[in-house]
Amino acid sequence: MDDTRRVDEIDLGILRALQENARQSTAEIARRIDLAASAVHERIRKLEARGVLRGYSADIDPVAVDLGLLAFVFVRSSDRVGALGTAEELASFPEVLEVHHVAGEDCFLLKVRAQTPQDLARLLREKLGKVAAVTSSHTTIALETVKETSRLSLPGSAPP
Repeated sequence: MDDTRRVDEIDLGILRALQENARQSTAEIARRIDLAASAVHERIRKLEARGVLRGYSADIDPVAVDLGLLAFVFVRSSDRVGALGTAEELASFPEVLEVHHVAGEDCFLLKVRAQTPQDLARLLREKLGKVAAVTSSHTTIALETVKETSRLSLPGSAPP
């Protein structure tokens, strides 16, 4: 691991607290991990600067905003191994939430949200279908989501 990304136990405590509630104050985190608020603030600033803490976001119910259709799209590409130009192009589509470069017969795995099956079909046909290096894709639609999280199971913490 890159040494600039290494974290110690204090950093892990801060990250655990932020994963539980990123809106809590620096003073609340400081009380929780028994450190001065100014030290917590400085550590958070350094975690952000080093790219360990990549941002803060709201956890929105996709059904509430009419994006209840979840699909996983496996994509094959004619790119040479390790080339990520196609991945970057796929990532530019707003419906695509995640792009993973994968091992095996397929090149990429996409996590996609859409309103309707027709919207998903349009994405596949009008966007993915026009990416020059894409040679084929196959799609799996999720019928139900049992667990979906971006929380990491950090060392020393209970699983999310």
